Amino acid sequence: MSKLRLCVIGAGSWAVSSHLPELAKRRDDVEFHGVCRLGGDLLARIRDDWGFAYASEDYREVLARGADIVLVGSPAALHHEHAKAALEAGAHVLVEKPFTATSAQAWDLVDTAASAGRQLLIAYGYNYRPMMRAARDHIAGLGGIGPVESLMVHMASGTRELLSGAGAYARASDLSAPDPATWVDPALSGGGYGQAQLTHALGLALWLHEVDVTAVDAVVASPLGGTVEQHDAAVLHLAGGGIGTLSGASAHQRAMGYRDQLQVRMVGRDGQFQLDVENDRLRAYREGTGDADVTFPEGSGRYECDGPPHTLVDLALGRAVRNCSPGELGARTVAVLEALYASAAGQGTVPVARRPGT
Repeated sequence: MSKLRLCVIGAGSWAVSSHLPELAKRRDDVEFHGVCRLGGDLLARIRDDWGFAYASEDYREVLARGADIVLVGSPAALHHEHAKAALEAGAHVLVEKPFTATSAQAWDLVDTAASAGRQLLIAYGYNYRPMMRAARDHIAGLGGIGPVESLMVHMASGTRELLSGAGAYARASDLSAPDPATWVDPALSGGGYGQAQLTHALGLALWLHEVDVTAVDAVVASPLGGTVEQHDAAVLHLAGGGIGTLSGASAHQRAMGYRDQLQVRMVGRDGQFQLDVENDRLRAYREGTGDADVTFPEGSGRYECDGPPHTLVDLALGRAVRNCSPGELGARTVAVLEALYASAAGQGTVPVARRPGT
């Protein structure tokens, strides 16, 4: 075929403001084939503005017209249904974060992709930034830090308005404002800051270096009111007796601008590292190798989500590119957040669900 047929299921604000412009600007090997979302007038406008050949409010009708690659940007509660249908239709699939509502759903998608021989990616844009890839390669080049004994993951981002139901996020589309229910209706979102943002932080931390979270003890807070939490804090239990902390805060949007506070620190048996995304810096040490202090160009840690859609296209074309956000990583992230919310609901220390059959 001359071009890959792209279908979008859930053409929401982020798809319109990020994914579609990125592919339209830089790819001549992608055809905007089919698009699906609720709301007939807006759907028609997106179809016409981006040149999709076909549009429907029913994702099954879109997939029936054929698809080689699919972007799933619907509410989190629908990701499993939509991504599974796309995989079974023969498409390679990129799923927006959070990956799925439950870990069982996540692992089912991983198995479905494997059975279909299709690629499955999560939209963890941080993992594809050159700074993060260089940091991961640097840590691996040291030989790692050994079994992790202490872990700290912290994130703060300008989501106060979004998660209190008072407004949108900074880079929302002017054409397609985010539907508040997608973020603040627990039946659709599954939660607040954990689902909206900590999924990014966990997706980065679990990818940087091998670490196994076995249980979570958490609390959440909603000082702004509303139906979902704005702040999260958790103690993490790690395999081998290690411990960790995970925290997230809905910060003031004007103070944050377009930068998130994001730090990942690990101390292991053989060394340690700290990645400061906000300040574009990595400090890494390993016994016998020495200390490295790497400063990246200013702005290197600014969030962009160009990597996931381009990687989806390249993998679908059979090119040898790295999938920095595979389905397995998404499933592990979902499992930790699933335990966090169960613990915060009063269940105490909650084990992290393992992959079925393991």
